[in-house]
Amino acid sequence: MGLLERLRKEWFILGIVLVIAVARLEPGVGVKGGPLKPEITITYVAVSAIFLNSGLSLKTEELTSALMHVKLHLFVQIFTLVFFPTAIWVFLQLLSITPINEWLLKGLQTVGCMPPPVSSAVILTKAVGGNEAAAIFNSAFGSFLGIVITPLLLLLFLGSSSSVPFTSIFSQLFMTVVVPLIIGQIVRRYIKDWLERKKPPFGAISSCVLLMIIYTTFCDTFANPNIDLDKFSLIIIVFIIFSVQMSFMFLTFLFSTRNNSTFTPADTVAIVFCSTHKSLTLGIPMLKIVFAGYEHLSLISVPLLIYHPAQILLGSLLVPTIKSWMVSRQKALKLTRQPKAPVKV
Repeated sequence: MGLLERLRKEWFILGIVLVIAVARLEPGVGVKGGPLKPEITITYVAVSAIFLNSGLSLKTEELTSALMHVKLHLFVQIFTLVFFPTAIWVFLQLLSITPINEWLLKGLQTVGCMPPPVSSAVILTKAVGGNEAAAIFNSAFGSFLGIVITPLLLLLFLGSSSSVPFTSIFSQLFMTVVVPLIIGQIVRRYIKDWLERKKPPFGAISSCVLLMIIYTTFCDTFANPNIDLDKFSLIIIVFIIFSVQMSFMFLTFLFSTRNNSTFTPADTVAIVFCSTHKSLTLGIPMLKIVFAGYEHLSLISVPLLIYHPAQILLGSLLVPTIKSWMVSRQKALKLTRQPKAPVKV
């Protein structure tokens, strides 16, 4: 799927969800006991289906070529899972004195705790012509790390519902995330040739399941008569999200291109996208598990629902600029490395 098609798809999905959920065409669909039975179908079946699908589609053999680039991997994972959430927490201490909805601010913190996505960073890195293998490895590796680290970060910065014990969170995560991933990878070993030949629509399947999860999340939000979501807070959150993305992309660019850096221009492209993108596919199911029972779970989810399509929109707009920089930088480095011809006397 091309970059533009992917971009249109992300915004189309989010648009459908917003229109249907806000219109509330089926009141009660997203709440417990509704027609879709989300307490069962979403919490267990849908979440497990997403990660089983990921296990079947993940080409682990493509990651071996990038495995030894340890410095790049450390940079991406430390920035994504340590610096990003910590910087957001510091920033939110300042925003806490403003009239912005406190649950949307908590939602910004959850965005910072999320691992990198499996797809969007890779798509954009490939579109620019950067180090695609490194992007694939860090997206996949970051997703696996996120299964353990993201819940810990969420509990550290936000705490969890008193009705969901810590052990219950990880046992549910293990059964609905880790086990389906492992099963998917095992099954893939036996039907690999068939998968390569038929190329099942894994992306479409995940998108459909994710659409169902997002839809029920928004229905939970708008089915609550006491919801307090003001337009001012929502607009400010959108502005903050774009500002955070731009700032962090610029920051990772500066760090990876400094004079004593050993990263190539292609490495920098992968670093910029992988370090600043966050996973919606992993994020929403994890929030459903970690914050089960939270009255304001849906409001907490809103910033992540905005961040994901926003990162693809912003990234796609920057593709021509980043590609132009990378090509010119590669040419300049090639010229500096060429041996100078001896001067004839």
